[in-house]
Amino acid sequence: MHRSACELTIAPERIVSLWARALLGLAVWSAAGSSFGWIYPEHRDIAVLAVQGLDAERKAVFDRFWQDARAGDEQRLCAQGADTKQGLAPPCIDWAALSGIAGDHSCSSQDMLETVRTSDWILLVADVAAQLKVDLARIPVTVPPGMTEGSSNLVADARRQFASEKDRAERLNALRTADVRLQRADPQYASRADANFAHFMLPRPDTNLDPFAYAEFALKPGSPLNAPGVYIWFHLSALQKASRLANEQLAPEERRALTRAALFDEAFSLHFLEDMYAAGHVAGSWGDVSQRKGTHDFYNQNGLEVFTWTGRDRTIVLMGDAHMRPQDAEFAAKAVRISIEQVLDAAVGSSRSYSIPYLPSAPDQPDAFDICKSVTFSGRGLGVGSGQGTYKHFTDEVLLDTPVPALGPGLGSLPRTRSEIGQFVGLAGSIDARAISGGFVPTQSDNGGIAGVDLGFRAGFGFEGALGDSGDGLVFGQIGFRAESPSSNKAVGTAVGGLSGSLSAAIPARSGPSLRVRMPFYLVPGDLLLLSPMYFFDRQRYAQLAVTAANGGLLGWQQGWATRYGHFQFVLGRELGVTWFGWTGNTQLVAPSDPPGGLGRVVNYKSVFFDLPIFEYRPYRAFSSNQSSTVLFQLFAGADIPYGESIDSPPGAPPVNLRTVYSLGLRMVFDWRYYR
Repeated sequence: MHRSACELTIAPERIVSLWARALLGLAVWSAAGSSFGWIYPEHRDIAVLAVQGLDAERKAVFDRFWQDARAGDEQRLCAQGADTKQGLAPPCIDWAALSGIAGDHSCSSQDMLETVRTSDWILLVADVAAQLKVDLARIPVTVPPGMTEGSSNLVADARRQFASEKDRAERLNALRTADVRLQRADPQYASRADANFAHFMLPRPDTNLDPFAYAEFALKPGSPLNAPGVYIWFHLSALQKASRLANEQLAPEERRALTRAALFDEAFSLHFLEDMYAAGHVAGSWGDVSQRKGTHDFYNQNGLEVFTWTGRDRTIVLMGDAHMRPQDAEFAAKAVRISIEQVLDAAVGSSRSYSIPYLPSAPDQPDAFDICKSVTFSGRGLGVGSGQGTYKHFTDEVLLDTPVPALGPGLGSLPRTRSEIGQFVGLAGSIDARAISGGFVPTQSDNGGIAGVDLGFRAGFGFEGALGDSGDGLVFGQIGFRAESPSSNKAVGTAVGGLSGSLSAAIPARSGPSLRVRMPFYLVPGDLLLLSPMYFFDRQRYAQLAVTAANGGLLGWQQGWATRYGHFQFVLGRELGVTWFGWTGNTQLVAPSDPPGGLGRVVNYKSVFFDLPIFEYRPYRAFSSNQSSTVLFQLFAGADIPYGESIDSPPGAPPVNLRTVYSLGLRMVFDWRYYR
């Protein structure tokens, strides 16, 4: 079937509408995916600690099972299940690394097995993670500025402030570099947690739940995906497979397959058990996307005091993603070790003072429950529906030392913050000065300068933290009004050039309406707008393009860089400003007479001024629950294109052909936004 050209044409206004909808959906999607728990090397470190803490007998069982699990994949799966000496560019994947791959780089235990065994990119991910671990090890986890009591020594306070900002900037840069490399290695990285918040705790509805009641609440059919529920789902899958190992006579190949499935189920579950010890995943458990992301980021950096289910007489302070301290790893590793012991004991038939249910129908393949596509839990099946009382001791034992989840909305809930994600309206005011290449009249060769002010109303989408705090996913349109001073260079070859006043300048004072747009781009400016229909046909691919664009583009040269003094970024092609001079009244200038010797010619004209920001520096940024304010400086280039020239006086004088004026300037912008 052939279509006519008109059938294949999409009107520009339709493209803009599609693009706006695509960006709004992408903002929600990307934000969900960006709020993972502990980063890959932290997940792996916790798992290594847990395996190291096994007693000798269980460690021998674990090692034997791992050898069975890696049979046939010895080149890809490391000889040691938890290699404490693994360094940069790992040549293989050990079992401890699986908890880092789970969730963030795979959607189910079954998906993780296939990814680890057959993908050509998982070793690249492991390499990025190993380098990130080295980079973060050089940066101390310090108390953020403003979180300690000040002293009377201003110099010492300033030094501490700069040291803390330096550490924060280095951490952001390390994470940004790793995130960009991970996105290139694993294109689905940022979008894998599309429709749910599986990495977060489920908030408690009240204060009366015990660990098992909370576990039932988290896993019941219809509950939104959450970290405790996902952990229990895959942990029970591992236990059920382990029960077959202890109770059935199996052929060697069947035993190896079942052992592999149990170990991969358990490793997948542990990612989410470990997430329960990340501060942002305890606190950021409810709210819209922006509130979850902002609260997640705030408490990860600043820490959170929590109770555990063991008792309310002792509390612990947790940090979060990329801020893990040794004590945080130890807290999580203790629970992880108990979980591993349960599976090992179930597999060899050892008693833990409670019975281990035997389920002969448990499959010998890893669990295929897809946490990326599912939004809520379905019936667990396999004997673990509503009647899961036989598993009470298993869930209680592991969950006793986990943090008690925060309460949901209402009395007693934790304070919330938010990130710059979602729709906003705002105001922006700027003041700038620029050097100009002469004047509009071709004989005007003297350079000069012009100052200008601009006030505008903005509306757009923020998803600047979609993949990391240093990302730039800002999209907006702005309408406003601009006014400019007369140029500093005077009109030449006229009688008025030596006089004072605006008309004596090469470019007199003028004003006009202005428009400004900003958007990231993948390869060339505007490509995300033109490709926006792709969002509805290949959403995943469009998201990959947009995430890459927001984090520096395909070539990566527009990546932001954080320092103790502020944030720097090349932005050429991301933003365009346009001002129409002469739309609100006559704009005039004086040109030399033709023939020479007269008083000069008064020329009416209009012009369109384009400005392109090249580089920007942001020293200041503040954010409340629904507002943000930013001061930034931009180096920009401009082109002032005249048109519509006509002679005002003297009548009948020959016309003047005006030329384009080029400029280079510096602008200071104050940007205020209100998020809906």
